Amino acid sequence: MSLTQAVRDKLDIPDLVTGGKSLKDVTVDIAKPNEDFPTKLWWNTFLLVLTITLIDVAIIGYLFYEGLYLLGINNPVGWGFFVVNFVFWIGIGHAGTLISAVLFLFRQGWRTGINRAAEAMTIFAVLVAASNLILHVGRPWLGFWLFPYPNERGPLWVNFRSPLIWDTFAVSTYLSISMVFWYLGLIPDLATLRDRATETWRKNLYNVLAFGWVGSARAWSHLEIVSMILAALSTPLVLSVHTIVSFDFAVSILPGWHTTIFPPYFVAGAIFSGFAMVVTLMVIAREVFNLKNYITMKHLDNMNKIMMVTGLIVGLAYGTEFFIAWYSGNEYEVFAFWNRAFGPYGWAYFIMISCNVLSPQVFWFRKLRYNIPVMFVASLVVNVGMWFERFVIMMTLNRDFLPSSWAMYTPTLFDYAMLIGTFGIFFTLFLLWCRIMPVIAIAEVKTVMPQKEGAHH
Repeated sequence: MSLTQAVRDKLDIPDLVTGGKSLKDVTVDIAKPNEDFPTKLWWNTFLLVLTITLIDVAIIGYLFYEGLYLLGINNPVGWGFFVVNFVFWIGIGHAGTLISAVLFLFRQGWRTGINRAAEAMTIFAVLVAASNLILHVGRPWLGFWLFPYPNERGPLWVNFRSPLIWDTFAVSTYLSISMVFWYLGLIPDLATLRDRATETWRKNLYNVLAFGWVGSARAWSHLEIVSMILAALSTPLVLSVHTIVSFDFAVSILPGWHTTIFPPYFVAGAIFSGFAMVVTLMVIAREVFNLKNYITMKHLDNMNKIMMVTGLIVGLAYGTEFFIAWYSGNEYEVFAFWNRAFGPYGWAYFIMISCNVLSPQVFWFRKLRYNIPVMFVASLVVNVGMWFERFVIMMTLNRDFLPSSWAMYTPTLFDYAMLIGTFGIFFTLFLLWCRIMPVIAIAEVKTVMPQKEGAHH
């Protein structure tokens, strides 16, 4: 039940929908990007990212034909940009589950303005991450072997002790539940677009997508119950998915990797980078689609606070790693961390520290938390830093136990092209989604609007 405007003013509670909008205004404003012809800005951006995506697809095809020798991977560094990108994009997908599921269970009203875009971002990020995981195995056309389905191979099964299999189960579970939760919330809004459509083909398309939703009390009751169940199922995934991804490293015996701090450290880092990407996308969406009354400064302020807190946790993890390496007295562990900071890839380590530990400190100041250019730049810087974090974890393997096998990992043009291509795929999917479906949950936003004095609840 929403509070009246007078009560909200007395308690100094900021409105989550500003501008004195009516229920009809909400529907019209949010549906406008889906109903109007795309702007020149949208077309130019879409054609740019689509070109990047098509180039990336061509390069993937060439890698299929030639093999992974085209990349910079070598003997000590058997994992290259593919796994860096995989861990990075899985992290980006974490904010969607946290916003949609965890904040839903805790009845946080401010999630309604950003949950839809965050959920869509999660799905696209996980798809990009999964594609990198499959390509990294070297024979991607045999990727279906990762699934333990009934098969004709007799006693040969997947190796359930392999982290690659754990990733397969974690990512597929995460993607499945995220897609169901995302699509379930979309159904009432798709029905709204159906009812507003003037073209027959558009009306029929949205009717199929909305499963004939009629908005009856019984339908809403069922939707609420299923949403609650899915939110409860999704919440443990916030912790489990990136914990399992961290096991790719932590279950090895390599110095710098074999450590129990990896699971919580990876989860905090994933939420950190995920919220940074949500801030980036929301700042762009509120400007391009004129949604400032629905993605308010209060929404952005809350996300900036979460970025600041998780950034402090990540900074604590960095310090803890170094302290434990020194305290252990293990010369291999000490060398691994000394090499990480002052070895040939030390420049990447200090970029990581600057971006992830220092840049979020600007959010201690309310004026900067409410400053759009500052938060936009900070969110971009954080994501650069989080990519370098994964790069640093991977590349310090260039110096292993045998100095005779030490070698530098030097990315080739194909590595860089695959990295840029992941962003092309992500933004192509996101821009297409913005054109077809509402960026903001129309039905959910209406539930947190301030009620006028004397209105019936």
